[in-house]
Amino acid sequence: MLESKTTTFEGMKVHYWEAGSGFPVLMLHGVGPGTSIQGNYGPVLEPLATRCRIIATDLIGFGASGRKPAPPYFDLDLWLRQTEAMLALLPAGECGVAGHSMGGALALKLAARHPRITRVLTSSSVGAAYTLPPALDQFWSAGADRVELRSAMLEMVHDPAAVSDSMVEDRYKFLASGDYAAYFAAMFQAPRQRYLDAAVLSDAELSSIRARVVMLHGRNDKPCPAELTTLALAARLAHADVHLLGGCGHNLPRERTQDYVSAALALLS
Repeated sequence: MLESKTTTFEGMKVHYWEAGSGFPVLMLHGVGPGTSIQGNYGPVLEPLATRCRIIATDLIGFGASGRKPAPPYFDLDLWLRQTEAMLALLPAGECGVAGHSMGGALALKLAARHPRITRVLTSSSVGAAYTLPPALDQFWSAGADRVELRSAMLEMVHDPAAVSDSMVEDRYKFLASGDYAAYFAAMFQAPRQRYLDAAVLSDAELSSIRARVVMLHGRNDKPCPAELTTLALAARLAHADVHLLGGCGHNLPRERTQDYVSAALALLS
């Protein structure tokens, strides 16, 4: 059963979910309007916890975690430090990291730094250099308006039915709370290409990864096309396994839940 927990990192509250027993795994979400660990991974957390010990964290500025008190609010170095702190909450010894979208780049960067990470699972990952697509630019600029948010979320999926009213409402409520919309707008001020560029893995980082890497990606991903992201990274990771899923957009753990769970358990359990 998932247990909601909090800790403190550099004076900021960090929220995370913890559950299960078995091989320890840190789970990292992507970044976008109203994004959270539940928003990306909601349906897969409990199935994974049946055979893994998971810690699934909301990055600073997202979900139930606190906010960075001063800009820049998009701060990849901060998120790397935060995730390193979360690694310390896992039992000593080998562990795995699962990352979605921007979280995939974070997972790979962590694996380059920490030999104890022996297994990495990415889904819809960024981390290669490519030009910001209109779908991702739209998503990162979506404001606290239901119509605009739904339009941006539809660009994330292959089947429009995957964007339910409840999903839109959950994200809208989060964006519309307090001054979060202004915080998010400041986090992703244009030009937005720089945020993709910040996530690029260097040759030195990729060559330092000794973990077993499995990379999942939807064939119909508009904001992060597989040929520009996962396939480009895999070409520089000699031992990475890649699975391309048809009829699937960017929100892979929700669009192809059972396939995600099967791949995750095969690697991590």
